[in-house]
Amino acid sequence: MARAPIHIAALISASLACSASANELVPYTIVGDGIPASLTGSPSDATRGRALVLARTTTCILCHSGPFPETRFQGDLAPDLAGAGNRWSASQLRLRLVDASRFNPDTIMPSYYRNDGLVRVGRNFAGKPILSAAEIEDIVAFLATLRD
Repeated sequence: MARAPIHIAALISASLACSASANELVPYTIVGDGIPASLTGSPSDATRGRALVLARTTTCILCHSGPFPETRFQGDLAPDLAGAGNRWSASQLRLRLVDASRFNPDTIMPSYYRNDGLVRVGRNFAGKPILSAAEIEDIVAFLATLRD
């Protein structure tokens, strides 16, 4: 019985460590119009990426539409995501998610993996990226599968 609190404390500690590291930006290198290297260096999950794209918390589907027949009220302010894997490489998709303002300084698309030089950031989000490196990679993996 005495071991249970130790295990719970270890799990809580590991969870907090993961949360803290999710808020830290991994260094990356931009080459041309993309970020060729994965932000995580580990396999990503296109299924999780699809779920993230459709989640209202990432806001993707508020502006973009795509091949999501089960989702009502898709956006029409940004490019349709159908065929995204044909139009952009994984490298280009990664940079668009990390910092869309590199392509268009006036874009309304959030820079999902930046924590500096941003305006109108909520107090709870200041100094933190919107998405973790793993979430960026999962979304890139999913978008790369969207081919015509």
